[in-house]
Amino acid sequence: MGAGGSASRRAQEARRQERLLREQWQAARRQARQWEAASEGERLVAAQLLVLTERGWRLLVDRRWPGTRTANVDMLLVGPGGVFVLDVKNWRSAPEVSGGRLHAGGEPRDEHAAKLLAVTKAAEGAVASLGLSPVAVQPLMVFAGRRVDATLGRIRLLGEHEVGPALLSERCRLRRESVRAIADHLERVFPDYEGSAVGQASLPPTALPQQPEADGLFDLNGLREAVLEEALQAPIEQWMTFLHPDQVALVRRNWSGPARISGPAGTGKTVVGLHRAAHLARRTSGRILYVTFANNLPRVQSTFFRTMSPAVADRVDFRSLHSWAQEFLQQRGVQVRLHGEKAETAFSLAWKHVGRDSRLAEIDPASRYWREEIDHVIKGRGLTDFEAYATVPRRRRRTILRQPHRQAVWALYEAYESLRVERGVHDFNDVLSLALAEATRCTDGSRYAAVIVDEVQDLTLVGVRLLHALVGDAPNGLLLVGDGQQSVYPGGFRLSDAGIDIRGDRGQVLRTNYRNSKQILDAALAVVADDAFDDIDGLRTPGIRDVDLTYHDGQVVRVAKPTVTEHDQALLDALRALPDGARADAAVLCPSTRAVGHYQRLLARAEIPVCPLEHYDGHPVDAVKLGTYLRAKGLEFKRVYLPQHDAALPNGSPSADAGVTEATESAREREELLRSQLFVAMTRARDVLWLGSTAP
Repeated sequence: MGAGGSASRRAQEARRQERLLREQWQAARRQARQWEAASEGERLVAAQLLVLTERGWRLLVDRRWPGTRTANVDMLLVGPGGVFVLDVKNWRSAPEVSGGRLHAGGEPRDEHAAKLLAVTKAAEGAVASLGLSPVAVQPLMVFAGRRVDATLGRIRLLGEHEVGPALLSERCRLRRESVRAIADHLERVFPDYEGSAVGQASLPPTALPQQPEADGLFDLNGLREAVLEEALQAPIEQWMTFLHPDQVALVRRNWSGPARISGPAGTGKTVVGLHRAAHLARRTSGRILYVTFANNLPRVQSTFFRTMSPAVADRVDFRSLHSWAQEFLQQRGVQVRLHGEKAETAFSLAWKHVGRDSRLAEIDPASRYWREEIDHVIKGRGLTDFEAYATVPRRRRRTILRQPHRQAVWALYEAYESLRVERGVHDFNDVLSLALAEATRCTDGSRYAAVIVDEVQDLTLVGVRLLHALVGDAPNGLLLVGDGQQSVYPGGFRLSDAGIDIRGDRGQVLRTNYRNSKQILDAALAVVADDAFDDIDGLRTPGIRDVDLTYHDGQVVRVAKPTVTEHDQALLDALRALPDGARADAAVLCPSTRAVGHYQRLLARAEIPVCPLEHYDGHPVDAVKLGTYLRAKGLEFKRVYLPQHDAALPNGSPSADAGVTEATESAREREELLRSQLFVAMTRARDVLWLGSTAP
């Protein structure tokens, strides 16, 4: 058919939809006119909203505010876009928002906003018990006879004609079954307002409450299971914003000082952190900083956050630690000359002249170990004199360094610093140290109301001190999220080293895994079962911890082939066998950038679409994600493929008897770190974990 015929069909459909909407609107107006006790403004707005009830929404009109005798709530609206608390106004003067205050006709009207927020808080508490995140509850102030579209904090101000289109344009959050169950629950929490003439009998059939199923399908536990099932069926990007009801209390908690949320992989720490950022952004006037170590994570988390809570998305800054520190120094007028290649050259020369023939070679002849010692123990902890380094505990480092060895390390460090300064460049540790010094000098107050640190175990001690300096010990100021078992970098610290005191209930541990199936989790834990670790709270923790599982349907696929060629072909066969749309939720993860390059070429030749993790921003894309284990931190996928996953690991663990040498301890430390990285990669999988290996 020609283009003209297609255009004609579209025009006919548009006219049909217009007639349908007009009929629905006329029916709604007739229905609203019957509500004689309601104000004219409420009738006009209700007519707009009754149109939505034809499209799967539920409208509750003139409800009693729980806990009060006479106070009422104008309207509650539940639909695919979430839960909305409406306060309808029919003011003689148009509303005005200026300087964060509400006025009309030159008179302050802030008390109306305060009441609406209080009612919204009650609605949040009601839906939280059902497992719905509080960020899905939004307050609306609707003005009859006005053209308005503005915001006042978290409140959106809309006119009579703007409210309908605004609600219809909301992203779909709830399925029909959830809309019905939540509306039924709110109807019980917010009962009929006594004395109201707007009876339920006057509502059209589509707006009447549906009767609960006889078998109690939507009791509390049933709805929680339905919400979980809905999240599991959604794209992985939407699953990442799912909040379990047991986590809601942490999101809304009021902490008297710095707090920490920890727990094993898959327990939803990042999701809690994101919802906490939304909660604080709605209740504070300042900005929120959400920071992590990896460069790619802030883009992804920002996308998730905008999907989850668009109303406050512009109030939260998602940044990697080093990029934020560089920008902070630039704003403060501090010059930074970061140059990784020149800094690396300076270290190579220092190793050649000072380190290679020193006593350090007795322990590990490879320069990498000693570069890590400088980065994570000396500069990462902000040490500036040998006396401090001579006695500092080298956390998460197995190798014992006696005094002569520490003196040799310090000589290497001084040689490196001299060559670096001579070349006029900074390394990444210098950026954090400069930022810490500048933040300590600042006397004009913090630019942030709160700082949330995700994957805190990957930061250095200087990095943690820097973020702590931004908000200090203010109530609800600093939240640290992370798990020491998922540390993928050498070295470590304790929070007490940073002057951070987590007391009482400000240290919370999540123990329910919402991501991994039992098969996948057992396979991952087998890798680190013998690797106890020191967490940042100072506790020695076993490799296998108690964890509750909620998701049991998963699969571990092990593929062993005699050659790399056959192994790679098996990987291609598995990816080609994916059903339509499944590539968007699949990832191929590798231990090194070199391996990533190999598989990027392999998938390109096979014409399998690929999205590198460094380019992934959290939006769904119909392509297999590809990246290193480190790049995958903080992310999750329905299907994870780990080609040659055991190639970097030794065939067997070194002996732990008295004959173990210092050189062996260095190797064991490296092997433990590799196992930790593999563990992180394996626990990214939700439904399927594919483990490839070559076994001649």
